[in-house]
Amino acid sequence: MEIIQKAALALMVLLALGTIVTVTNSQTNQPPCSEPEASQFDFWLGTWQGEWKDTEGKSQTATNIITKGFDGCVVEENFSTDDKTFLGRSLSMYNVNKKIWQQTWVDNTGSYLDFTGGMDGENMILQRKATAKSGKEVLQRMIFTEIKKDSFTWNWESSSDNGATWSLNWQILYRRK
Repeated sequence: MEIIQKAALALMVLLALGTIVTVTNSQTNQPPCSEPEASQFDFWLGTWQGEWKDTEGKSQTATNIITKGFDGCVVEENFSTDDKTFLGRSLSMYNVNKKIWQQTWVDNTGSYLDFTGGMDGENMILQRKATAKSGKEVLQRMIFTEIKKDSFTWNWESSSDNGATWSLNWQILYRRK
């Protein structure tokens, strides 16, 4: 009999919590992801042509298609080099509780990268800690800079001295298609 009473009590608590959440949401009447910060990545939406020089100085190109879904809460990136040898996807979302952007990146080389960050002045900066092949901890970051309506520059940088200095590893110049 005691088990039934505990189960009934647990059910009542869950129903009460559900009611509180429903009442709180209905009182604010605010759609999800309506905070101004949740629109900071909107400059990135669209179809982009990316251009860069590889390690041998040869020009390379890619297409990057950026959309917003899940009721305007999630920014989705679909990156592919024009020769289709490198494919990647990211999902980004503004976390209102932590007051930061969070991004997850995966690609066809087996990479999984997780970033956090946000706007810093005119730049969007997302960064992460990683372990280099040497076993040493490094910082990695991407910076969306020189942001205009139809163009921006994306820099991939790393630091082995905890951010005191940064090295540019890859720069892509983006133009809207």
